Amino acid sequence: MFLPATVVLWSIYLTNAAPSQPHILLIVADDYGWNDIGYHGSEIKTPTLDGLAKEGVKLENYYVQPICSPTRSQLLTGRYQIHTGLQHSIIWWSQDSGLPSDSPTIAEKLKHVGYKTHAVGKWHLGFARVKYLPTSKGFDTFYGFWGGSESYSGHISCDDLHWSHVNHSRVCGLDLRDNLAIDRSQHGHYSTHLFTEKAIDIVHKHDKTKPLFLYLPYQAPHAPMEVPKKYEDMYSNIKDVNRRIYAGMVTCMDEGIRNVTHAFKQAGLWDNTILVFTTDNGGSVKNHGSNWPLRGGKGTLFEGGVRGAAFVHGNRLAKKGYVNHELMHVSDWYLTFVNLANGNLEGTKPLDGFNLWNTISHGAKSPRTELLHNIDPLQVWGKRAFADTFDNRVSAAIRAGDWKLLTGQYEGLPESKEWGKRPEGQGHGIVGRSSGQTNKVVRASSVQKSIMLYNIRDDPEERHDVSAQHPTVVRDLLDRLKYYNQTMVPVHYPPGDVKALPNLHGGVWTHWL
Repeated sequence: MFLPATVVLWSIYLTNAAPSQPHILLIVADDYGWNDIGYHGSEIKTPTLDGLAKEGVKLENYYVQPICSPTRSQLLTGRYQIHTGLQHSIIWWSQDSGLPSDSPTIAEKLKHVGYKTHAVGKWHLGFARVKYLPTSKGFDTFYGFWGGSESYSGHISCDDLHWSHVNHSRVCGLDLRDNLAIDRSQHGHYSTHLFTEKAIDIVHKHDKTKPLFLYLPYQAPHAPMEVPKKYEDMYSNIKDVNRRIYAGMVTCMDEGIRNVTHAFKQAGLWDNTILVFTTDNGGSVKNHGSNWPLRGGKGTLFEGGVRGAAFVHGNRLAKKGYVNHELMHVSDWYLTFVNLANGNLEGTKPLDGFNLWNTISHGAKSPRTELLHNIDPLQVWGKRAFADTFDNRVSAAIRAGDWKLLTGQYEGLPESKEWGKRPEGQGHGIVGRSSGQTNKVVRASSVQKSIMLYNIRDDPEERHDVSAQHPTVVRDLLDRLKYYNQTMVPVHYPPGDVKALPNLHGGVWTHWL
């Protein structure tokens, strides 16, 4: 059978390191849809991203997690979220939760071998305690916001506490930090512009004798729908006003990336820079992102939620200007970066990622043949099919070769059971919304079960569940989920804490424990 007897968690050894350390520019877009980047045929203009991707390597079989905190945790630790306790939902503002301290982040590993490390933008990996903060996780400096979302110009974050059983009110506070200090001076400063300017300032002030790691997780194009009017006005051809705003948000981010890369060139750093661009999850359908023609979106384990737009650019690439279809995952950047930096794995817990530099740079076969999308034991639905293997009622998904198995998935939401047909000319494939034309909708059959199997190579849109035709594959993949389930640490998802409320801290979100 195609499945290995064991899973290699430590991955590929550190080999073929370059003689000098490259600068690393890691850019993350927030809730960025598969069909929202120009080179995927989008109506949205992304000339900078398109140009960089054309000169580099497009990663077309690359995966992230379906929501924010889990992707960011795996990006910075190289470990699946089942191994950090973050396998359920996101980290909410008032939760005492964050990235565990039992294994170093990629920033810490790079710092240990001489890198200057900076983060600008969205954190979303906890702030209840100082130990959760970016400056406690290996970053020399941080500028941005600690929570999951906020207004772009007012920098106000709001947390709906109904889930925490604390109360049913919506509480808001300022969330903008310069290291640990609150920054009250940027009201009215659009965050994409602000974060771009801060990143450029870091680049121009950087000591050229030191390697640079700049982590730039933009807020855009995550909700709320806000953009300076000049960017919205670029899309008069899009009739849906919210899609038009979304398009403007993406183009503004694209412009910011152009300006940051220009700063690298001005500073004389660009020729020795590796740039990685990735989304954190699929586009949010309800917030006007598009993942067409993939099924689903943010918050789902279908391809529209987890297959990410991504590419790599840099002079160190041995092979450039091509499309890579090898299997990759966001957790792979950790070991790949450590290898590029001539680092080591001292103090690191067993990793779930691989060193993929040879795969990306030379087009070699990926060492990754399997990836765990997630196991969330707090989400259970359906009827149990087998007593002697993984409980298929639990929300989970796994990919092995071309096969993908999903369990415990509720198909009751448009994001999970519908695809929008892209209208001619300017349609964006969002179910229930249109750019002047009516989207045709293909609905999945109302399947009352919690096991789905797809061959992603033959059926990348996940239209044809073939679990009934391949019972042996189903059982094999359930056994793999059982294996991973045995390695899982307990979920860490505490209730909200009223001591976190901004009105107790001068109207700001801050660490309170």
